[in-house]
Amino acid sequence: MVQRYPFGRCLAVFVTLGLAIGLAVPAMGLTTYRIGGESLPPPEVEGDFEFVQLSWSEAAGGALGLASQFTLTPEFITPESFDSSVNLAPLLKERGGNVRALVWTGWGPAVGEDLLVFDGDPETAFLGDGDWGGDYSVIKNKTFIFDLGGSFLLDRIRFFPREKHFEDRFVEAFRLGLSDGDPLKDGTREFVLGHRTGFFDFDILADVQENTDAIVELRPPPTPVTSIGFELPENRRGIWEIAELEIYAFGVAPVADFVCDVIDLGEPASLGTLQWGGRSSKGVEVDLTMRAGDDEDPNNYWRFTFRGDERSRYDANGRELTRSAYNGLERAEKAGITHDTESWDFWSAAYDFDSGGGTMAANRPRQFVQLHTEVRSRETETAQLDWVQFSVSIPPVASQVMAEISPTTSAAGAVTPFTYRVRPILQPDDLGFDSVTIRTPTQPSSIDGVRVAGRDVGVDVVHVDDGGFTVRIPRFDLSQSGELVEVDFQSEVFQFGTVFEGSVFDSNRPHEVHQALTPGDADPLADGDGLQVDLDSFEEEVIRQVSLSTRVVTPNNDGINDQVMIEYDLINLTPGVPVVVSVRDLSGRVVFRDGDGRGGSGRFTTTWDGADTSGEPLAPGVYTVEVELVSDRGTERSLRSLSVAY
Repeated sequence: MVQRYPFGRCLAVFVTLGLAIGLAVPAMGLTTYRIGGESLPPPEVEGDFEFVQLSWSEAAGGALGLASQFTLTPEFITPESFDSSVNLAPLLKERGGNVRALVWTGWGPAVGEDLLVFDGDPETAFLGDGDWGGDYSVIKNKTFIFDLGGSFLLDRIRFFPREKHFEDRFVEAFRLGLSDGDPLKDGTREFVLGHRTGFFDFDILADVQENTDAIVELRPPPTPVTSIGFELPENRRGIWEIAELEIYAFGVAPVADFVCDVIDLGEPASLGTLQWGGRSSKGVEVDLTMRAGDDEDPNNYWRFTFRGDERSRYDANGRELTRSAYNGLERAEKAGITHDTESWDFWSAAYDFDSGGGTMAANRPRQFVQLHTEVRSRETETAQLDWVQFSVSIPPVASQVMAEISPTTSAAGAVTPFTYRVRPILQPDDLGFDSVTIRTPTQPSSIDGVRVAGRDVGVDVVHVDDGGFTVRIPRFDLSQSGELVEVDFQSEVFQFGTVFEGSVFDSNRPHEVHQALTPGDADPLADGDGLQVDLDSFEEEVIRQVSLSTRVVTPNNDGINDQVMIEYDLINLTPGVPVVVSVRDLSGRVVFRDGDGRGGSGRFTTTWDGADTSGEPLAPGVYTVEVELVSDRGTERSLRSLSVAY
């Protein structure tokens, strides 16, 4: 659905998601796309903008879309939950799985009497009399592989003969194995099935040679399973049969994948901020990523030419292979699918799901966007993604804006002078810009100078806070394309590999997307070719520079030293590590505690007003301030002393 706000605008949005959503000229200006959250009102955006609402099912419905083990609703998606009383075996095909059997020619789909093993009818049975298309001189066992079509926690696996043959046709010997689908483990598992056309290995769940039970029920461990290997030899005492092999799952899908089809923005656009809403349980991992490109397919398709090992991206008539053409090749011709590195970015690093938003990753304006969400749940603990939303601007601010920073190393927590270099390349239709935003780990200590093409243009700071600053420069348009912008400032670094991201925008169009800068060699004469700054030494000490704004707290409400500011630096600390600031009396009793588990690298401040945990003023005396954290390197703490006086 395409909506226009306000109604005075007449341009539509051209979007393709594998199915036709609309055909019109591309939207000019700001466009916001939202997937899911269909009952929500349009976003509140000042100024003129277009709004495109897509459902989760529309987004996954095209040739490059995928919704594996997700439950899709108009309002949200969440990993699929399973009822442990429902037999999944007859449902495998409709769920994207399959069952293969081994015969003398190799692996093939289960057909004929094979299907009786998992047809859901306990009155029909597969007879283990050797007459199943095998050849006992080559294939001596009946072998199945059940591809579950996803990842499951299995509650139980059951198999049995028809009830009238419980006494005389039960299975005496069998082997059954499980695989989690991890390709790094292939070739290392102890249970191998195969012959000629392929070998598959499994972890042994059961290897039984003297079974006497008609109904065999196995309880797998609570670990993800993607396929089951099942092998049955000829019975020594006569024919065996299997009326049903049943597979039951419980909990939530351990791994669920959602990939939206490629979204066509109509023209190359400046990509703005990606936002989302949802929630996750503790210990559940949600990886939300995106990529952008210049054409409608992020893949390259290859075929074998049958001239040795030669592969080609073109068909026999010299035409470049498309997805549909590749799918039409004979099986032996298909030589694989690879990422199109020329026209598409790789998938971005996963965003911090709890943050609810982040800058879209693209190295320049792009016309096509694709989003991917993977949720790794824990038994009954899972996550829910309500909606994903992003904004773009057409035309872009500039066709490309390269940026780099120098120096590329800094002492931990030390004020360091940096120069940020920006070189924009503009095309005739680009908007141009007059503002540069640079994001810093803390509020910069100073902003010292701005130069354009080597000329000092003065420092016009329009915004500064603990997340960075924005400077105004003379307006850049096509005539200044390729000129170098240099910004001198001073800041601190607390984390190895800190990236000083940036963006440019036009202050006369404040509601358009701020275009992200592309890390690269903006100035060949300067050291560095990106926006990452490393620490010049590896810091063993995580807690650094604990300082107190006063050594004597006098909480008498006279406005002088009524409270103390406890400031400390954390160096190279992973976000989420619990950090506790506490105050103890001389007996060791904790009288104040502040621990929000924020962790992360940077400079932090806690305020204490001389009261205990209940808010009551403490007695005069000497107290100890302690900053403590527990990481994978053990417990670290730093102590300072102060006094309370009246």
